[in-house]
Amino acid sequence: MSNLVEVGLNPSRNQARHGQLTGYWSGPKPTSLKQGLATYLPTGWAGGERVRFVCMSDTHSLTPHIRFDIPYGDVFIHAGDFTRCGREEEVVDFNKWIGQLPHKHKLVIAGNHELSFDRTFTHPLGSSPGDRATHTGTSLIDQIPTLGIPKDNIAEAVKTTNIKNCLTNCTYLEDQEIKLYGLKIYGTPWQPEFCKWAFNVPRGEACLSKWDQIPSDTDILVTHTPPVGHGDLCCSGIRAGCVELLTTVQHRVRPKYHVFGHIHEGYGISTDGKIIYINASTCDLNYLPTNPAIVFDVTLPLGCTKE
Repeated sequence: MSNLVEVGLNPSRNQARHGQLTGYWSGPKPTSLKQGLATYLPTGWAGGERVRFVCMSDTHSLTPHIRFDIPYGDVFIHAGDFTRCGREEEVVDFNKWIGQLPHKHKLVIAGNHELSFDRTFTHPLGSSPGDRATHTGTSLIDQIPTLGIPKDNIAEAVKTTNIKNCLTNCTYLEDQEIKLYGLKIYGTPWQPEFCKWAFNVPRGEACLSKWDQIPSDTDILVTHTPPVGHGDLCCSGIRAGCVELLTTVQHRVRPKYHVFGHIHEGYGISTDGKIIYINASTCDLNYLPTNPAIVFDVTLPLGCTKE
């Protein structure tokens, strides 16, 4: 495969399985839509032989301010951070918005901003998030970075129960697989520790234990975090992606596409020559929802139809 990859053409899974193990990109590494990739705006239908995926992420309760058209497709994917902090009101609003989209299948994972979705995160705070810690005189909420969000909103979010029941207009994936049109799609919300918010785990073995759950025959992987080196470069110059995720994706899982978000300034498409990586963050660094949805087509597996 050359280093010019057209979005909409999937790399050969047979090549990924039996060819040389994928390493870092040997030439200039594509990191944006403008470098190393030919892109196009989809027109019309995907046709009966292809499945069209439309990807967004990190909308942060700002969907009313989106000014671009969302392309039609067979499957809509949202790769997490659809709220500011996971308050029930935010989740209900998102559910209404996604319910208005025409896509037949809508898949959603959580991100670090969905505090109410991560019970391992909310458990220490769920009963009394405003209680004062012994000796220190500070509340547990005081110890969590607010990221510009009022503490009362955060306290409300972490006390919310049964929040997943609010997502009635989509399929929520949390360390789960779904099979559509013969394609296996796996979604997981975890990421290396980042601002001490939801679905955070320490780097190293803790991260790897999450990625070990990803089936090896996954066709399309949806995570919230990027792998290191692809769509993960922060404005500070630090790469926030996960090393263990990159190793898992390149050496064991080898999906056709890997969709994620989390790092707003990493928006765009890159490739290592075999896998296409998509940072679908809708919000930019300034939390403005200006980045259009990213679209790709996958040829139906033999024997499968869109009926």
